[in-house]
Amino acid sequence: MQMQRESSLLLIVDLQSRLLPELAGGAQVIEEATWMARVAESLGVPVWLTEQYPQGLGHSDATLLEALASPRCWQKTHFNAHAEPDFAQALAQSGRRQIVLCGAEAHVCVLQTGLGLCAAGHEVFWLSEAVGSRRRDEVALARKRMERAGAQAVSADMVAYEWLERCDDPVFKETHRRFLKERARRPLILD
Repeated sequence: MQMQRESSLLLIVDLQSRLLPELAGGAQVIEEATWMARVAESLGVPVWLTEQYPQGLGHSDATLLEALASPRCWQKTHFNAHAEPDFAQALAQSGRRQIVLCGAEAHVCVLQTGLGLCAAGHEVFWLSEAVGSRRRDEVALARKRMERAGAQAVSADMVAYEWLERCDDPVFKETHRRFLKERARRPLILD
């Protein structure tokens, strides 16, 4: 199952200002999610953000918001974003069946949202570099559980190159110049 940009949506779960400093590797999580969101927007892939209890956890990270032109933001009370009726309805209406999933906390809202999406028949891709929790062990456990539920663990590069599909067009050349060239020199750090 290959990711296709026409079928994909990037869902960034609860990367909120007061939660990020508590995450193990929080700086990497926000950096990777922001990079992936910029790539998604440049390729016409919708970017959706969720916020859990923003009165207490703050709103989505300012760096992430500043990097994006048109994210759609959902406030939620369920840990599983897909359990929110407006969210589920909008996702169904979007026609996007492939969900690239990242955010925090891996073992709570990201996991429960991913399980809900899998149960609803979506193809879920766990964006490994951009998922965090307060304890790293929680990330690994959540990833294993998601994989058993049918999700696939992927890297941001996998997502970008599958969305691009080919190297002989102007879209690839522009994306490579803006996002991929410098990234190839950085080490990959997974959970």
